[in-house]
Order: sequence, then C-alpha cells, then structure tokens
Amino acid sequence: MADWRAISTVGRAMLGLIEDHYPSAELAGETVEFKLVHPAGFEKPPKNGFTVCLYRVAINGTLRTLPPRRTVDGRRFKPSLPVDMQFIVTPWADDAERQMRLMGWTMRFFEDLPILPSALLNSYAAEPETFRPEEAVELVFDPLELGDYLGLWDKLKPKMQTSVTYAVRMLSLDSDIELKDAGPAQTRVLQVGGLVR
Repeated sequence: MADWRAISTVGRAMLGLIEDHYPSAELAGETVEFKLVHPAGFEKPPKNGFTVCLYRVAINGTLRTLPPRRTVDGRRFKPSLPVDMQFIVTPWADDAERQMRLMGWTMRFFEDLPILPSALLNSYAAEPETFRPEEAVELVFDPLELGDYLGLWDKLKPKMQTSVTYAVRMLSLDSDIELKDAGPAQTRVLQVGGLVR
C-alpha cells in the first residue's frame, strides 16, 4: 500500500530519474549536485545540477469521497486519501545557455514519463515496498498562475531561477485502520405495542 512515505518517495524518484538520465556531456568536468530541497534550499543552491522542491500538497477534491479500500482477502480499511502534489524542478548551471539547454532536456524528459509505475517508484524508495504493484502516479506539466508565480518569486528572491512546475496526481495514501463489520444478527426481539388510552 502507498503509505505516508509515498510523498517523499515520489520526490526521490523524480530526482533519481534526473540523476540517472541527465545529459552528462552538458556538465562534463563540473561537480554536479542533485538535491531534494525545501524553499529555503534556494538560498544555497548548487552551482551545477538539479533541485526538486515540493511546494504544495492538496487533497484531490474530485476523488475526496472514495469508498473503503478492500484487500484481496476481503478485509476493509478506511478510505485512501487522494493527494495531489506540486513540484518545482530547477536546473542550475553557471552558464545561462547551458541552464537553458538543461531546462529543455528536463521538460522533454518528464513529458516522456507521464505515468510513474510502482516498480519505478519503489526502485528509488528508502523502503522498497512503499507502493503496491498495481499503483502508479500521473506526472503532468502544471504551469503556475501568474499570481502564484509572482508570490513564489517574492518568497524565493533573489535566488529564484527559471524553473518548471509539475503536478503529481492520483497518489492515494492508504490507511491501516481496518473497518470491522458487525456480525450477523443472533436474536430477534419483537415487542407489541399496547393500546394508548
């Protein structure tokens, strides 16, 4: 089951995919860093490399009222919590043209990976069975509204760099609280009402 560790696993997977596939020839001879950061991480960014920053988590309103989760053996658990997340992916380079080239690569790379299956996610997880085999998450380009972008820019200045934003949708955080069914009725009690005078 995708438990509470799934949010960090998705971030680690995004960063790990970049690290495993980035065009290393672009940064040949440079020390390249790959970091999961929070917004304060923009204060001390890498000179060359990539950062992935989780900046927003929300409950998916469309799927908010899911039915109880059932296991293959018929047990019922409290409904899963459907979560959407927004990430900022930033390529860093000491040369502006190189940074733009890395941005183009990043966007093309993630566009080719619209679905992240459980096997891929679990391969980057600290706990290898965070996701069940049938689970996957959707990764989509999600540009910020101008007001959100300006607000983010205001918080992260002067270190804000040209970045790309992605939404991860359809992440279900499963509960481990089992719902117990009431047993079948054992006895029936009938009462006949008396006449009211």
